[in-house]
Amino acid sequence: MSPTLLSLAFAVALAASLLVKFWLSSRQVRHVAAHRGQVPTAFAGSVTLSAHQKAADYTIARSRFGLLALAFNAAVLLGWTLLGGLNALNGWVLAWSGALPEGWQAMGYQLGLIAAFVLVGSLLDLPWELWSTFRIEQAFGFNRTTLGLYFADMAKGLAVGVVLGLPIVALILWLMGAAGPRWWLWAWGVWMAFQLLVMVLYPTVIAPLFNKFEPLTDAALKERVEQLMARCGFAAKGLFVMDGSRRSAHGNAYFSGFGPAKRVVFFDTLLTKLNGGEVEAVLAHELGHFKHKHITKRIVLTFALSLAGFALLGWLAQQPAFYVGLGVQPNLGAPNDALALILFLLAGPVFGFFVTPLASHFSRRDEFQADAYARAQASAAALSSALLKLHEDNAGTLTPDPVYARFYYSHPPAAERLAALGAS
Repeated sequence: MSPTLLSLAFAVALAASLLVKFWLSSRQVRHVAAHRGQVPTAFAGSVTLSAHQKAADYTIARSRFGLLALAFNAAVLLGWTLLGGLNALNGWVLAWSGALPEGWQAMGYQLGLIAAFVLVGSLLDLPWELWSTFRIEQAFGFNRTTLGLYFADMAKGLAVGVVLGLPIVALILWLMGAAGPRWWLWAWGVWMAFQLLVMVLYPTVIAPLFNKFEPLTDAALKERVEQLMARCGFAAKGLFVMDGSRRSAHGNAYFSGFGPAKRVVFFDTLLTKLNGGEVEAVLAHELGHFKHKHITKRIVLTFALSLAGFALLGWLAQQPAFYVGLGVQPNLGAPNDALALILFLLAGPVFGFFVTPLASHFSRRDEFQADAYARAQASAAALSSALLKLHEDNAGTLTPDPVYARFYYSHPPAAERLAALGAS
């Protein structure tokens, strides 16, 4: 592998992805703005002009903000890589690690480098996240969090990251240095076990750190949901309501947990906006994902892609050109495993961006299948009504650019979903 060739390939891939992203976002803004003045004919009787215009304005505001963030993130990525930012940070951390007790220097250096990289990256992202939450979301009436709650969540997230993330990163770094040429296979196994552990711990240990979960007390709705799950052959450990309104006005419902420990969770905001039949239909849609084994397939695909990623990293970590080509000079006589991990995480998404439309296509296909299942188990009319309410409540545009939607949308546009439901 030639360092110059890798640098060129990375620069070309980054430039190409930026051009595509800017082109798609510009199309989206123009298309939504051009259709802002009139509700689409299919929705004329169910969506007000003011709601339609709010969705258009929200979409345009987020898209324009996204373009600014995209340019900033691209500059940061270049700064980390080809312009030598990671190399400079690496030198500073390497010098600092010399003050550690003997025997702790190698691992201390690597963990310190990863921690410093994450800290700097988080600080660079913070202004953008604050603006998104407290200016854009606030302006459109969606934000309900406070600065105190925002930073409390950040502190809790940091604590969870340290408690769960630090040990797994240390173990993977140790395997990279001690498990021989096939370290990546062992590391993959450890990573998959960790992912499964998080799935088990999330509903009962992690999620309650951030939100309150109360048992569903609406007797009529509870009976309706339990009858639906019985018809679908689905078992859950409980039905819970989450205080999502503390942070946002957006509504949602989801399953959490793994195996028999699965929970059904409703945002309190969702229950205030949908009637019983609509909640049943939304839940039937989610059950459709389980019926068609979409969740299992995605987990298997994630495992397979992770294995391929670890195998690729195992090869790249041994190539000096991998480091030099991305702006880093490997340390003579010191482990480079942390550098390899960081560079892989920086460069991987640049090249992986081009499979986005393929992933979006299969995700939309799954959504149509889940809608069809909900139509059979509940009510097409109720699901259509719920989708319209959620689109209006979340200010989702009814007139996205078709090319943008094909590339990015993991869910079909509302018009396509409602047409499919109405065609049954």
